[in-house]
Amino acid sequence: MKLLAPSPGWSAQADVIVVGSGVAGLTTALQIRTYGLSVLLVTKASVDEGSTKWAQGGIAAALGPGDSPDQHEKDTLVAGAGLCDLAAVKVLVSEGPEAVRRLIVRGAIFDKEASGEIALTREGGHLRNRILHAGGDATGAEVSRALLAAVRNDPEIEVVENALVLDALKNNSGAVCGVTLHVIGAGTRDGVGQAMARAVVLATGGLGQVFAQTTNPSVSTGDGVAFALRAGAHVADVEFIQFHPTVLWLGNSSQGQQPLISEAVRGEGAHLVDDNGVRFMVGVHPLAELAPRDVVSKAIMRHMNETGAEHVWLDVRNIDGFIERFPTIYASCLAHGIDPLAELIPVAPASHYASGGVRVDLNGHTNVAGLYACGETACSGVHGANRLASNSLLEGLVFSARIAADIAANTPEFTEPVVVEEPAFLLDPKARKDLQASMSRGAGVLRSASSLMATQEELIAIGAHLSSQPCVEAWETTNLYQLAQAIVRSALLREETRGSHWREDFPQESDKWLRRILQQLDRQGNWSTDYQEVTVTG
Repeated sequence: MKLLAPSPGWSAQADVIVVGSGVAGLTTALQIRTYGLSVLLVTKASVDEGSTKWAQGGIAAALGPGDSPDQHEKDTLVAGAGLCDLAAVKVLVSEGPEAVRRLIVRGAIFDKEASGEIALTREGGHLRNRILHAGGDATGAEVSRALLAAVRNDPEIEVVENALVLDALKNNSGAVCGVTLHVIGAGTRDGVGQAMARAVVLATGGLGQVFAQTTNPSVSTGDGVAFALRAGAHVADVEFIQFHPTVLWLGNSSQGQQPLISEAVRGEGAHLVDDNGVRFMVGVHPLAELAPRDVVSKAIMRHMNETGAEHVWLDVRNIDGFIERFPTIYASCLAHGIDPLAELIPVAPASHYASGGVRVDLNGHTNVAGLYACGETACSGVHGANRLASNSLLEGLVFSARIAADIAANTPEFTEPVVVEEPAFLLDPKARKDLQASMSRGAGVLRSASSLMATQEELIAIGAHLSSQPCVEAWETTNLYQLAQAIVRSALLREETRGSHWREDFPQESDKWLRRILQQLDRQGNWSTDYQEVTVTG
């Protein structure tokens, strides 16, 4: 199956195509260049518009006194609720400190203590202060700035902005040897073209726009995961959608990207309270407000359901130096008429991070030859059922280096694509709003068989709204639709509550589900499901 699109009218070539310009994509491109290979970096909007620059919390790494990779590993395994790949976690925590040092060498400037040492803070689920941050709550922006500067200084990295990658090109052995893509707007490469490469790396970020409210930017429509599905790759753990518990509540009519109130705020001492000023997280979890974010999100939703409240409140008034520590959040609150130094901040959960994605090995390789995935697009196994706070930027740094090394060691020759007849599919972009509303209603924080089956029926009806007019909005809507199908299918199958997947009708964990659910699409658009056992590691 492929997206309905015009035939390519132009072509390009590089040793490696990297799709995406967040921390995973930019670092992959830079690491590939250390092996002397040329890179075509494709990004859907401008090169700095992905999720990375919005990351407020920071990067987790065992760099502080008294900390160690083993302790970081334990915290990651606890958050992952039994579904982490132990080998992947060991790679993350052991190679993480060096990956952060490489980032610093590339120009990233992190906040420091008065002593000159890098300042380390704590977030939910971490038992040690190991979170590096920059500009208080602007870590992602600083990481993006440093990496972009390095990319722009390398003439062997060609950046193609405003380009939506559509589908994989394959050679006669079934290996990916390039992509079709559409460049939006003015430029020498306008419209649909094809780019050839020895390997393709997907680093397109998240899929938060599949829900009505999200912390993700508008470009986060899961294009890489949908691309991989249509290429025959396995996706795994897609039911584990992390909802950030404290997103600025802007009213029931608000849509799309919502302002995030970083977990680091609670790490500095902020409290969650209800309409009566009661700290309802006390007694729910030993860490109270610093519990893993899935615990906090579910507690907030339960409290809202029980009381009929549309949101809860975050009290930051006891934090000394709030403006200096969290300038971005302070400005965001003021922009929406809230003075956090004097009043409570209204917050509610919104979709934030996909722990699952394209299933990859320890070197970022998918089950399809020539195709790699990295960052939020990938399911490396490090997050399991629930990502530990601030492990996401670290994952992009660590596994991008492994991907580059694997490509350099196993780079095939350029090959020509073959044309394969397969059905083309395209949804009417007007279906997007209904799709997002359906997913939020039935496949959000709290799920049940009845809610998921209702969503599945609604998706079938939405899928009947076809279009014969290819455009960016239609391609994005189709990508979101295929991702929604995968999420609901897996959420229905997983009859338990684990990590960020909550089933009201199956509120307990079950050892039967210590396994991954893998989804795959064939060329005709038919779904198949497989399972992958996971050894209990924590």
